[in-house]
Amino acid sequence: MTKAEIVEAVYKRLGGLSKKEAAEMVEAVFETMKDTLARGEKIKISGFGNFVPRDKHQRPGRNPKTGAAIVISERRVLTFKPSLVLKGALNPGQDLADDDED
Repeated sequence: MTKAEIVEAVYKRLGGLSKKEAAEMVEAVFETMKDTLARGEKIKISGFGNFVPRDKHQRPGRNPKTGAAIVISERRVLTFKPSLVLKGALNPGQDLADDDED
């Protein structure tokens, strides 16, 4: 699904808004999420899941093509852990109560 498709879905679902207003709402949500994650804060959306930025330290690695030793630079990565509600929607009829909820 693209951002344009999300805007279209919001426009159809929330009658009374123009497409421009729907696009501005979607853009505002994404910008807020991006700014929050860039500050290193996590985002928890009830019934959907958690977005958690993590810092990875510099570490040794290997070029898989040549086998030469390289240094993998430190970086920030983003992890997503879906909620049990989302997992249930993706796997209807399965009992997900035994899954770990970190």
